[in-house]
Amino acid sequence: MSGTVNRVILVGRLGRDPEVKYLPSGAPVAKFSLATDEVTKDRTTGESQSRTEWHNIVAWNKLAEICGEYLTKGKLVYIEGSIRSHSWQDQSGNKRTQYEIVARNMQMLGSKSESERMASASADRPAAERPAAAPPSPSGEPIAPPEPEISDEDIPF
Repeated sequence: MSGTVNRVILVGRLGRDPEVKYLPSGAPVAKFSLATDEVTKDRTTGESQSRTEWHNIVAWNKLAEICGEYLTKGKLVYIEGSIRSHSWQDQSGNKRTQYEIVARNMQMLGSKSESERMASASADRPAAERPAAAPPSPSGEPIAPPEPEISDEDIPF
């Protein structure tokens, strides 16, 4: 094999509303958690066991604004992107690593009635808690992450 692939596809539900912030350059970044479930059978008892895995999702630029506007806690979504790790030493000197999914494409899933229920629940939040509106991308193409000159230290959270 001559190349490598870093591609992640997830279908899950948001664990919290996206948090959208803006870098000093004006580039928006959205962060939220996504839960996926895996059901397995116990070999000895034959009982089904469910395991939930939590994923940290990061979206940039126009995709970040779209996520902030249209996604809410509990919403079923398809996320496609790549995995990225961050390593650091904690206060005790231990090496820590965090993994996140950098979203390149997002598709809202679920029924229209589910979307309307989520929208009405979102409308009940105070205006200060709701993200600013942003129209969806007309082309529907994946939105690229920011240019390389933006580093993790530039992210205000």
